[in-house]
Amino acid sequence: MVDITPIVLLLGSLLAIYYLVEIFWNLLKIIRAYLAPLFLAHEESSLVKKYGSWALVTGSTDGIVSRNLEKLQNTQREIENLYRVKIKLIQADFSLGKKAVDLVKEEVGKLPIGILVNNVGKQYDYPMYLGEVPEEELWDIIKVNVGAVTLMCKAFIEGMALHGRGAIVNVSSGSELQPLPLMTVYAATKTYVKSFTKALQHEYASRGLTIQHLAPMFVATKMNHFSDKIYRKSLFVPDPENYAKYAVSMLGVLDDTTGYWAHGIQTFFTKLPPEAIRTYIGGYMNSLFREEYMQALKR
Repeated sequence: MVDITPIVLLLGSLLAIYYLVEIFWNLLKIIRAYLAPLFLAHEESSLVKKYGSWALVTGSTDGIVSRNLEKLQNTQREIENLYRVKIKLIQADFSLGKKAVDLVKEEVGKLPIGILVNNVGKQYDYPMYLGEVPEEELWDIIKVNVGAVTLMCKAFIEGMALHGRGAIVNVSSGSELQPLPLMTVYAATKTYVKSFTKALQHEYASRGLTIQHLAPMFVATKMNHFSDKIYRKSLFVPDPENYAKYAVSMLGVLDDTTGYWAHGIQTFFTKLPPEAIRTYIGGYMNSLFREEYMQALKR
């Protein structure tokens, strides 16, 4: 009879070491995210030197290239007045798929895009069962959340690699951490973004590019309008401006981050339970958000 006790002890020790290293690394990332804004001015100037002076940001109005020209113009005036930078507007509807991406490429022309932020995204109007979601809305979520990030990376990544520098930020979501009942398709698209981005990191690791996977938790934007609890600013639900300040400071520092110190803490504790428990908790939270939304409709 073979005594497997030493093998079991060895495997247990290796597993414990793995979790300790992961805990330590996550704590370092949280500390880095918390302190980064103190040095934000230096970070911003270094980004221009490192990647160039032009950044292309999709989803730059209601979330963190928009369909609404008036909102784009308002955002343009606000940013230009605050930061004295030059902005070129592109009005595009990414639910049109390749047509939208071709329009963006045409409008960008020969501008040397050094940073691409794939931030555009589409969410359910409120937590719903799959059978309740209109088919057109499901297709829009897939085309915007999966199609746009894929084709936009395809459009600009080789040009960046040719010059040996550039940064791509693909914005995912904390919903990628587990299957998410009542937001099934949305969470699945964000899992795609995570997998896609990590594969790109490997493909272009030797070509001088920064490819970042950014996975925030709740941010107080219009996407979360269905619940006052996550639509209002709080310690763990920052407004877009505050979140962006932290997230910008992570570019070129961490390739995998939540972008915000409090979200790093949330992600750390979210990942501790097994997936089945995380799925149950996520579904339970969404059922509460759904009930809150339904009650608001009745009122």
